Amino acid sequence: MSSNLHQAGVTLLKQLGRHAELVMDVYLSGSVSEGGDKAAAIEKLRKADILWRPEPEQELRLKRSVRALLEEALSDERNRQIDANVGSSLATIKTLADHYKEARHAVDYSASEAYLSDLSEHVYSFAEGLRYSIRVLWSRINNEFGYVGTINAKIRENELAQSQVTELLNGLEMFQFSELGEIAGDIRELRKLLVTTLQETLSDCTQELSVVQGRLLELLGRFRQIQGRTRLLKGWLLYTDQHPDYRVADHVGHKQLPRLFNRADALLAPAAVDVNNSGYETELLGLVAQIKAITRVGRDSEVREHDVAFSLVQAEDFDIPDNPLKLAVEEYFCAVIDSGLRQSALEYHQDKQLNWDEESWLYQVICGYEGLPEEHRRYFELEPIGEPDPVYTGNFIIRDVELWLA
Repeated sequence: MSSNLHQAGVTLLKQLGRHAELVMDVYLSGSVSEGGDKAAAIEKLRKADILWRPEPEQELRLKRSVRALLEEALSDERNRQIDANVGSSLATIKTLADHYKEARHAVDYSASEAYLSDLSEHVYSFAEGLRYSIRVLWSRINNEFGYVGTINAKIRENELAQSQVTELLNGLEMFQFSELGEIAGDIRELRKLLVTTLQETLSDCTQELSVVQGRLLELLGRFRQIQGRTRLLKGWLLYTDQHPDYRVADHVGHKQLPRLFNRADALLAPAAVDVNNSGYETELLGLVAQIKAITRVGRDSEVREHDVAFSLVQAEDFDIPDNPLKLAVEEYFCAVIDSGLRQSALEYHQDKQLNWDEESWLYQVICGYEGLPEEHRRYFELEPIGEPDPVYTGNFIIRDVELWLA
């Protein structure tokens, strides 16, 4: 079987080489008639399935496989097509994987090697075809669809490319690597093809297709902007053709300029007083002094029953007594200094039988310590005693504090 395929392939390549000029003429022109001085060569190419007739009474054309080969070899952007049918490739890959597993389970080494070779070819061909489609899209973007002449045609080609990108992305979502991993099982060859190779390829291609989609949208916006300006210019030319006596008015002489012509910024900004400039303080005060208050609301005049005498005397000195709780805290600090020992605030409160509740006392002790000057605070150490809140994390409940000399 392999020898027959080898011989058929050699014969086909010889036919292409022998009639290369004729094949390129058909590729460039699109079709060829059977008459003329090359009728014998055309007949040989038809029998070799290089040329075919789509319908009766139609001219001969190149087979799609031969045309795709020339498009890829010549990097012809005009006729290169994108195959966005991912589902068919996925189904073929799954089927060949099942064939290989069955042949391997049956210990049929020749069949398993053949199926593995076919599976490898399909996986690598799918990856190459996907990268080829992305290269075609990038080439179209880089030359801004230069193989079509009008801006409307460029917009249509852009929309076609966007639909192809969307179809490719939707097709790539069909690959479930958990399912492919189950199909591969513990077979190293299948895991390399179905998981490692495909996952790397699909990850790279998905990211690149997202970039391609963004560039296509940006390019479409530019095309539509050009299209809008072209329509405006064509409308203006049509208007001048229909009104040959039209003359542009002197818009500078108008008081109100149309928004279409008023594009320049104002030369002078609106005048305003700089109230932050101290140099204008005298003038501003003078302007404020000249403002007259006009009050139209009637006011009732207040009349005192008798005159009230007052005299200006020197204010008497007065003292604000200190808070008793603050004084008690200061005595607690002095007691710690006198004893030189570590002392609990609650024990001091109980020993002295102070009248304030324990919570207010602890709060005032902490405030007294925090309120000390920095040079005095260095002589003391204050440690809160308690436990974290069992419900609200990050909160610490203080039950008591201890103070001692540092």
